[in-house]
Amino acid sequence: MVDSRDWDAAAVLDALGTAVVQLGPDLTIIAMNSSAEELVSLSTRKAQGRSLVELLDIPSEVYARLRASTSSGQPLTEREVEVSPRHGDTFIADVRAAPAGADGMLLEISSLDRHLRIAREDALLAQSESSRLLLRGLAHEVKNPLGGLRGAAQLLERELDSSDMREYTRIIIDEADRLKRLIDRLSGPTDQPTLTSLNLHEITEYVVPLLGADAPAGVDIVRDYDPSLPNTIGDREWLVQAVLNIGLNAIQAIGMSGTLTFRTRVAQNYTIGSTVHRLVGVVQVCDDGGGVPAEIADKLFLPLITGHADGTGLGLPIAQSLIGRHGGLIECRSIPGDTVFSIYLPLDTHA
Repeated sequence: MVDSRDWDAAAVLDALGTAVVQLGPDLTIIAMNSSAEELVSLSTRKAQGRSLVELLDIPSEVYARLRASTSSGQPLTEREVEVSPRHGDTFIADVRAAPAGADGMLLEISSLDRHLRIAREDALLAQSESSRLLLRGLAHEVKNPLGGLRGAAQLLERELDSSDMREYTRIIIDEADRLKRLIDRLSGPTDQPTLTSLNLHEITEYVVPLLGADAPAGVDIVRDYDPSLPNTIGDREWLVQAVLNIGLNAIQAIGMSGTLTFRTRVAQNYTIGSTVHRLVGVVQVCDDGGGVPAEIADKLFLPLITGHADGTGLGLPIAQSLIGRHGGLIECRSIPGDTVFSIYLPLDTHA
């Protein structure tokens, strides 16, 4: 048993993943733990004496309540606050302040991004699996009568002498075939993937010329690759189809002029669903089009949901299904002028 007197308080604070800041009565920084130093990209020595407002952008009403809490000595808790470090990405956090005697307050900033992301990914995975099972059942129910309809039209065609009448049966047969192809696409692949060792840049480099051939002259395609990206194990055709579907969706969003960017990165110790992967490859397809309509933002990966007048609503669900069969996931964040589809795929460093 370790005697509590042997604990070094500073070492304990530095071991925390939560940012802890000691503030003076005027909200100037007195001390920080290691997580807070990482958050504001400054050492305690350089941050001492500077106002918290200089280093963290927090909603003004939260700052006002924090000042009031400092004056009254009452603890404060703010849930799901948008925090923007001066030199970092915005994230969502719980913010807590507690009195620290005459020295002001202790401010604790606990990032919720990881928890929110895991919950969002779990919902996406569950949504994708539910859609896949529903569509498989629907396909089974529709294909049987569709086959009967087509067969009856073929038999009728043989009995008709008039070419004009046979034209009508040909329409029935052609439309039955079209519906079968649609059902097959909705169902997704039924075979097993053909797994090989490949680099994700092989996929993007195959897709980019295909998109460039169909894109309007005013659309620029930009590559932003991480050359250190390791290989993974996957089905090349499936991955090409997934990235191509997302790229075509982006081209539609851009219209006649704009920029389509393919970006690759590596994420470490990344969670997909409930599984933590040591290395994950990230392929981002970014466009500066009008963005995803708010009314379909949370339904993008459901079948037959589309924001384009001539869209089928199948490209993104199929892409999600194909990536899901690789143990990966597709996410989207979108505002007008900045839409990013991120494909996360576990990497096999031994491939």
